[in-house]
Parts: sequence; structure tokens; C-alpha cells
Amino acid sequence: MVAENPMDFVFSDLVAGYVVGYDPTRGALDLRTSDGRPVRAKITRDTYAEMIRNLGERPVGVSEPMVDLLRPGRHVFVHGLFYPERGATTFDAKRVVLVGPGESYRFEETDWWPRQLAELARFYRHAQFGSADPVDFADYRTILRLGGDKSDDHVQETDTVSRLVYGMASAYMLTGDEDFLGVAERGTEYLRDNMRFVDRDENVVYWYHGIDVRDGIQSRCFASEFSDDSQSIPAYEQIYALVGPTQTYRITGDPRIASDIDGTLRLFERFFKDPVRGGYYSHIDPILLSPHHESLGPNRSRKNWNSIGDHAPAYLINLYLATGEERHARMLEETFDLIVDHFPDATSPFVQERFHGDWTPDRTHGWQQDRAVVGHNLKIAWNLTRMNAIKSKDSYSVLADRIARSLPAYGADRQRGGWYDVVQRVLGVGQDRHRLVWHDRKAWWQQEQAILAYLILAGTTGDPEFLKQGREAQAFYNAFFLDHDEGGVYFNVLADGHPYLLGTERLKGSHSMSMYHAAELAFLSTVYGRLLLGGGPLSLWFKPRADGFKDRVLRVAPDALPPGSARLEWVEVDGRPYADFDPVAMTVNLPDSDHDLTVRAHLAPAEG
Repeated sequence: MVAENPMDFVFSDLVAGYVVGYDPTRGALDLRTSDGRPVRAKITRDTYAEMIRNLGERPVGVSEPMVDLLRPGRHVFVHGLFYPERGATTFDAKRVVLVGPGESYRFEETDWWPRQLAELARFYRHAQFGSADPVDFADYRTILRLGGDKSDDHVQETDTVSRLVYGMASAYMLTGDEDFLGVAERGTEYLRDNMRFVDRDENVVYWYHGIDVRDGIQSRCFASEFSDDSQSIPAYEQIYALVGPTQTYRITGDPRIASDIDGTLRLFERFFKDPVRGGYYSHIDPILLSPHHESLGPNRSRKNWNSIGDHAPAYLINLYLATGEERHARMLEETFDLIVDHFPDATSPFVQERFHGDWTPDRTHGWQQDRAVVGHNLKIAWNLTRMNAIKSKDSYSVLADRIARSLPAYGADRQRGGWYDVVQRVLGVGQDRHRLVWHDRKAWWQQEQAILAYLILAGTTGDPEFLKQGREAQAFYNAFFLDHDEGGVYFNVLADGHPYLLGTERLKGSHSMSMYHAAELAFLSTVYGRLLLGGGPLSLWFKPRADGFKDRVLRVAPDALPPGSARLEWVEVDGRPYADFDPVAMTVNLPDSDHDLTVRAHLAPAEG
């Protein structure tokens, strides 16, 4: 028999909110959610509290009584059971997750994110290579199971190797641990030796999809084997082939890496670029290197977010930081101008993401259809703000502000915290909210985009609403994505924060996951938190080669930050104080040397 009230059942769920008041005599906990809705939870004798902890930390019990823990203003997560009773619904709290002592946040501790990045690096180093020293990337596997175990038959995907290299290079920059740099350099060499093709006739460099190692036979995969891009060369695979080498180049200045990057840039300009309408096509034919060949099927003569916007976060901003070359700033400006001109849509709060060659929206393509990826919208807001620091334009800041202010109402879970995945771009008939497409799960990389977007916006504008959103996103990520049992971070969690461990979303390494987003999050959260949000100074490590950086200038700015927001306070070279540096430009004039140098650059927020 079906109950008359379809909500007449018990269910468990999560509420994220701020304590308004707690009455211990009645066990009544009043919360206010992110969007201001009141929720009352009942604290019982079975309710327990725990504090979030970082990767590598042991659990620490919370001994204070609830009356001391649940002070007004404190940000908490409450897991519990909803019961329908007498025409109303009661919420019995079973677990309270605290995000810091009092009204503070543990993830704003000075060393929170560097320690998390070091733990991530140790997890992936051990999973891929064990204790081998030096590491051998022939042992690398794209697929890592939940605990880091590897499969035997595999394709070593170029992009996942590159993403691991990025993570290791970033971990070295933030910690100075030479082992992490050793892994990054060995990985870069492996990419160059095994996954790079130098076309001397066309004077370009492109990168194989990967190396197929099955049944003891090794062969290179030229065209992509990923289902969305099968038998093509997708722009995003070439873009992400550069992510790790470029971050390594920032550290070492290796001229061979610079040559590979320049060769790949020529590939983009000659074969992916639309010389008439601007921008870059998303795919080219692997034989004719044409974006218009019929072999490309639905990817023929198409442009998308990845082919236009992903240059900036993957490698181009970091390349500009390392070189200071105007040509890279011009390419950045061109891609962001295209985003401003073509991506916004007055009929939806979400941007367009796929286009035909003439920039008319493509709303029928593959899985995307007329759907929005929440993280891509946030990524645009984040990177427009970075670009605005390189070259200020009202159009950049206006669009970033519009996305950041509107998106919580459509892409955030304002009851539980965290950010959703894929959402219908437009409302259906009779609907008053944008529908989730497949599920209400939350992916780790989309949380990263929210955190970085709101942290940099908070740091550049001083707007307390942006800081609130950034803190809430960090709280959800650190409370529910860190895998304290096996290491690393989960790919997806359910809406209520419990890990989702089925299919490819169970993996710690896959076509989609290889340390990159989690490492980028830890690195840049440190940068924004310390230099833009008052967290204090930080040191970065570099290892310039004797033949590194042709102008012998090491550029140590950690990210594209607003002019005047940070300065270089002091420098050490090989452990000794070094005075030849520019504190405002954040550059170090390297001495001539017959050996690699170890440079420690200490940066601080600008005074005033």
C-alpha cells in the first residue's frame, strides 16, 4: 500500500550551517544554512562530535561538552536522521563535524595546505614507484585503485603522467623536498623520450595519447583512445601534456622543456587555430592535422571550453610567470577576450561551453547537450580574475563577478555544502530550479574550482561574501574528500559527503585523476590564503639549472596576483643569503654557475 504522504519515511542526510543557538535542556540546536534558512536539530545522548583533520593526521577526540562546542556563529556539519512526526519533520543529530576551534577554520592554519600537498605527493610516489630511487616511469600506471594498487594491463596516458609531474613539481616548490623534484624531472624526461613526437617537416611538437602496454607488448597510441575523442587529436590532450613540464620549467629553466613548449605552441597556432574567426578548434584529424575532416564526426569544426579556456590554467599562466614574455600575455588576452565575447548567455546563468566553428552555440553535442558543468563556470571566474591581474579589463572583472555572485543559487548545495556536477542550463517548462542531469554527487575537481575562484576573488575585492563562499567550499572539501584510510582524495562523494566508491569513481588514478587538481588546490590555496588573505609570508623553492633560463632571471611570483599585492622579501642561494633580486618584480638575477642552484624565495603580502 502506498502512503498518502510521499515524504512519510525516515531518511538520513546532512545539514551544513552556522550555529544560531543551542538549548542543552531541550537538546535543541538551531542552525542557519548558507542561504539563511533555519534548521533545528535535536542533540541526543547518541550524538557525537569530531574535528576535521588533515591528511596524515591521527583522529583527535573532542572531549568538550556539546554546550561548549555549539556556540553561536560556529560553522558545523550535522549528519542525522529525518523523521516525519505529527505532520512535521524532526531532525535527530547523530554526528557533528567541526571545522575548527571556535569560529576559526583549521584549513586556515599556516601549514595546512603544504602538509596536505606533501601527503598527496607521498601517496602517489609510493603508489606508482614504491621506495625506488630514482623512480622508473616505466612502472607508471594510469589506473590506480582505491588504495593505490596498480593494474597490469594498461595504457600509460601522456596527460596523466604530465599531471603527476605537475603535482610533484608543485610539492617541491612548496616544501623544498628534493625527492618530489626528482620525480618531476624523471617524469618530464619520460614524457620527452617516450610520448613526444617532433615533426621536423612541420616544425611542431605534438604528444601521443599514451603508450599501450598489454600482454608484454608496447606500442604508442597516436590518436586518442578516450571515447569522446576517439581517433582524433583533441586540443585538451595537447594542452595537458604541457601542464607538468611547464611547472617543472618554472623550477629548473630547462631549455629543452622550453623548446618542447614552443613546438607545441606552434602546433596550436598552425593546426588548431581558426585564423578567420579566432580561437582554437577542439579536435584535428591525426593524419591530415585538419579540424574540418569528416573523420572527426561530431567533433568536426568545433570549439569548446577546453580548446579555448584550458590553455590558461593548465600551462599558459605558469609559462608567462616563468618567462615574462609578452607573446604569452597576448595569447592569454586573446583567449580571455573570446570567452568574454562568446561564452556568456543572457538566457541562462551558466556560460555556453561548446560551439560550431562560426561561434554559434552547439547545444546538441554528445553528452553535454544544453548542459552546464558547474566547475567550468567557476573555473572561468577564477581564471578571469587571474587574467585581470596580468592585464586589467572591466570585461574580465564584470564577468567574473557575475558568475561568482549568481552561481551559488544554481550550482551549490546550500543545505549540505559543496558544489554539484552537471546541471541543465535552462529551466524546463513549469520548473523553478535548474535540474541536475544525472545525480547529485560532487566531484573533487569541481570543489577545487569553487575554492580557488572564491579565494582569489575575496583576496582581490575584499568582499566578505566571496570569503564566506570560499570558506564553505574549503570546509566541505576538507571534511569529506580526504581519504584518511588509504590516502589521497576521493573522486566523488554523495550529496551528504559520504564517499561514492563505484566504477571509475572508486579509483585514485584514471583518465581523469592523477594528483593534478588536488595539488593545484593545495598550492594555490596556500598562495591566496597567505598573500591575499592575510595568512602571512611563504617560501618557495627553485632549482635553476646551470644552463637554465636564457636571460638568467628567475621569476618567483607564485601566481598571477594583483600588482603590488605581494613582494619578495629575501632570497637564499645554496643556503646563503643572496642580494641580487628585485622585491617588487619578484625576480632574482641568477649568478653564473657550473652546477644547479638551490634558490629559496621568501614572499610576503605587501605592506598597507
